[in-house]
Amino acid sequence: MPATDDPILIDVPECLETPRLLLLMPRAGMGPALNRAVLEAQESLKPWMPWAHETPSVEQSEAIVRRMQAQFLKREHLAFHVHERGPDGSVGALIGGAGLHTLDWKIRRFEIGYWLSPSRAGRGLTSEAATALTRLGFERLRARRMEIRVDSRNIASRKVAERLGFSLEGVLRRDALDVKGEPCDTCVYALIALDDLKRSD
Repeated sequence: MPATDDPILIDVPECLETPRLLLLMPRAGMGPALNRAVLEAQESLKPWMPWAHETPSVEQSEAIVRRMQAQFLKREHLAFHVHERGPDGSVGALIGGAGLHTLDWKIRRFEIGYWLSPSRAGRGLTSEAATALTRLGFERLRARRMEIRVDSRNIASRKVAERLGFSLEGVLRRDALDVKGEPCDTCVYALIALDDLKRSD
């Protein structure tokens, strides 16, 4: 990786491999697959994700994919599509999304976000994807700090952060508005050294 402060010159991998997943940079043409995954996960995401309250058309999903691809190449938002791996390691179904957002390249602070189809829940796949992103941050992007911020009531998402060894640094009271427009509290989890990362079973 170049010793540079210009993020456009950083070689960010477009594919992250884990034992059971492939995290791929969004590419034009993936709109239909993303649309299917979003529709399957929509009801489970509604309590936490404002964007899940609108049902996208395939065309709208394709537009989202192309915007995410452009943002990735410009190093503005490093979103990945989460795919299962086939028995031979090939790219399987698109089952969710994960990525690094709120990118602070000067401080080297990155925030992890994730969502997964409910049909794949309970298998540790979200933790597996988040582990890959944490390693990307520390090993390739020279992160000084990785964060996971989550609504304090989102117990499943909080458990992901805790399983990975992220420390709860505090609760920001009435820090944000929830999907109903009501004030809610935000839990801030952080990791500042790769050695603290725990692998989830």
